[in-house]
Amino acid sequence: MARVRVFHWNAKEAAPLLALLRRAGHTVDYDVAFAAYRDTRANPPTAFVIDLTRLPASGREVAVALRGSKATRTVPIVFLDGEAEKVARIRQLMPDAVYTTRANVASALKAAIAHPPAEPVVPIRMMDRFGHRSVVQKLGIGKGALVAVIDPPPGYMNALDALPDGAQVIEDATGAGATITLWFFHDLAAFHGSLRALRTTAAGGRVWVLWRKNKRDGLDGNLIRRALVEIGLVDYKICAYDEAWSGMAISIKKV
Repeated sequence: MARVRVFHWNAKEAAPLLALLRRAGHTVDYDVAFAAYRDTRANPPTAFVIDLTRLPASGREVAVALRGSKATRTVPIVFLDGEAEKVARIRQLMPDAVYTTRANVASALKAAIAHPPAEPVVPIRMMDRFGHRSVVQKLGIGKGALVAVIDPPPGYMNALDALPDGAQVIEDATGAGATITLWFFHDLAAFHGSLRALRTTAAGGRVWVLWRKNKRDGLDGNLIRRALVEIGLVDYKICAYDEAWSGMAISIKKV
């Protein structure tokens, strides 16, 4: 049968779905943090199943990224469950995907594989849709905000050149009392050594984790997501800070 790649952001809740697909005869690829994105592009599956019951925005952006890659563009996408209003928004972006329920996923998957999209709709990525906004706006820095910056690189203020009225930027090793914390990580050891402090800081306000785009320090977005999930944190927004740094906003995962 088919090789299916499943996206679900809670491994325990995903287990029955994975078992259902295997009983239907499919080979199933799965990891909770989608760490194997490069492998997926290098060796695309027969179909993608994206569960929208948790983190539907992440599911949407994964689907948009898959459609944005030539390697995975024509692979059928099956969206599963989710709140009606949020599913409707995704359907507007990707009307040629398949939308179904868990009870009907086997038959829906079979139909999707039999009739892949001939000319797939390629939506604009969320980052590109809001590309005209300033970095300050992307980070959510509003009037009167207190922005704590931890371990910043030289020249980091160049991206924050238009702060709203009353907003302040301070370099603070803890981020205590800040509206927003920008936490720059320069290497893998520093990131792993700060995970407990990250969770504490995220419980008190918005936190942005930032890493260098060149990956020479061993950090990338997928590695960071995987480590965050293990300590009860999730990302819900991403942006390019500047030409050298990327960032993701994180929060405590809701139970």
